[in-house]
Amino acid sequence: MPRISHFDIPSDNPERAQKFYKEVFDWKFEKWDGPIDYWIVTTGSDKEPGINGGLSKRVPGQIGITNTITVSSINEFSKKIIEKGGQLIIPKMAIPKVGWFAQCADTEMNVFGIIEMDPKAK
Repeated sequence: MPRISHFDIPSDNPERAQKFYKEVFDWKFEKWDGPIDYWIVTTGSDKEPGINGGLSKRVPGQIGITNTITVSSINEFSKKIIEKGGQLIIPKMAIPKVGWFAQCADTEMNVFGIIEMDPKAK
């Protein structure tokens, strides 16, 4: 069963947002070595329940935290989402060395991501 595996926090000022989450929750941030400015967020020990996430500069129109669900096939789940009344907002795209990602909306216009892990993605 696919589960939420990651969250993304959009930010107008990444440094300010990191400071806030570090000082309030003691979260840790590590700059990702990828094609965009992105920070990996560690929220706690892997021995505790919960998920980790990421933080990036907000893109125009982006509102709120986005949860990402790990799926076995981005193509299969994209098709299911559309068939059941959802939408693809950002179609399948590669996150180099991580996997395939798409951003979607459910029938209530709640935005979420789906990801198929694939270290060969380019």
